[in-house]
Amino acid sequence: MKEKFSCTILQSEALTKYLLETSAYPREHEQLKELRKASVEKYENRSAMNVPADEGQLLSMILKVMNAKKTIEIGVFTGYSLLATALALPEDGKVIAIDPDREAYETGLPYIEKAGVAHKIQFIGSDAITAIKEFLDNGEEGTFDFAFVDADKENYINYHELLLKLVKVGGIIGYDNTLWSGTVALVDEELSQEWKDRIGENRIFLRNLNTFLAADPRIELAHLSVGDGLSLCRRIK
Repeated sequence: MKEKFSCTILQSEALTKYLLETSAYPREHEQLKELRKASVEKYENRSAMNVPADEGQLLSMILKVMNAKKTIEIGVFTGYSLLATALALPEDGKVIAIDPDREAYETGLPYIEKAGVAHKIQFIGSDAITAIKEFLDNGEEGTFDFAFVDADKENYINYHELLLKLVKVGGIIGYDNTLWSGTVALVDEELSQEWKDRIGENRIFLRNLNTFLAADPRIELAHLSVGDGLSLCRRIK
């Protein structure tokens, strides 16, 4: 299998390769490694929908530093970040995983089971807004430590409003792909038609999100250039 390094904001493929092969891959859990390779083999270019190994390790460290026990993930695909989360949580931890595509999730499920963490995961095959509202209606407002969103970009702001109710004060919400291959910093005239066709409207959705988060007084914000951009929002009110 030829490894691809396109799912990163770093402009140098050599630097991306160095970072992953020197620091990330040697410390990657064996089942995460197997899941990553299985995703590439089955989905080829779509495998970039999973977070890269270095971002997965950052999320894992954040969860451990927070002593998180109850988390939610919006957008699962084959489950790389989901498995990284489950491995980071304590034995009695729980991660709610929401995605309408159960088939992709089941591609990663054997590796989740092999890692011995399937009991920490509750998969819900649904659109996320409906599922989150059900948790809120069932009295779970303010009970989650952490949320990670890697799904339909046009709904990120809608998810934000709901997750600020679901995640407790002091909890963290992470949004993936918020730099969108660096295109959020470019004006239309700097993009070829090929690039516009490739990135679609997601660039605009994410630019709007970034502006919104920067002005949101309910959160502390750290916008990181890891992976394809990661925005971490700590709820403060």
